Amino acid sequence: MNTNIAFGIIIGFLFICLIILFCIVIIKLYIQKIKKYNAVIYEKEITFQKTLNSALLESQEHLLNNISQDLHDDAGQQLTVINFQLEHFKLDWPDTSAALNPVSESLAHLSDTLRKVSHSLNNQWLSQNGLIKAISQEVERIKKNKFIKIDYIEPTVEKVFKAEEQIVLFRIFQECLNNTFKHARASQISIQIQPKPFAICIEDNGVGFDTSQIQSQGIGIINCQQRASVIDYHFEIQSQPNSGTKIILSEKIQ
Repeated sequence: MNTNIAFGIIIGFLFICLIILFCIVIIKLYIQKIKKYNAVIYEKEITFQKTLNSALLESQEHLLNNISQDLHDDAGQQLTVINFQLEHFKLDWPDTSAALNPVSESLAHLSDTLRKVSHSLNNQWLSQNGLIKAISQEVERIKKNKFIKIDYIEPTVEKVFKAEEQIVLFRIFQECLNNTFKHARASQISIQIQPKPFAICIEDNGVGFDTSQIQSQGIGIINCQQRASVIDYHFEIQSQPNSGTKIILSEKIQ
């Protein structure tokens, strides 16, 4: 009798163990299914976000190209006409030539600046001349600002950029410099480009800021982060109050 009871207890215990094991297997399978489902949803969200960001970038580039064209065709031509009229005036009135020469030089300087701004807004010029040349021209244009010293040496980069990649990189570069001029109150900016893996580093000696408050710093930084994610680049900001800011834009290593 005792043997039958003991045997029954063992059978019952084994049965309970099987039930528990079965439940554990079911739970694990369910958890794996949930993880796979979440991974699929996350991937779809990332894809949707990239698609949305790409559409926004395309719209922004279209707008910038239109502005560039207007600057070149309208404002540029008007400056040419004004300069043409001025030169004729100097020929008709030779005595005014010396007094009007500074005006002619200012017009020439303004025309050159306008042309460079037009180039920086036009992605077709960027595609034809390449990212590094575009960055170098942008730096030369900004160097005319005598209040900020810019350290930059044009590097030799053999990397072949995709069309969208170099457009996005250049727009982020422009946005970062624009933010530095508007907010950093810096007297010096250092720009370094690392060829391989490709990276752009922009560092200033300005007032800096608390990086935990990035969300409240305006849409400029957020816009750069979103743009970088579209082309699978890292966008990192290192900064502290009164300690300057360092921005690193680097390609992800596969």
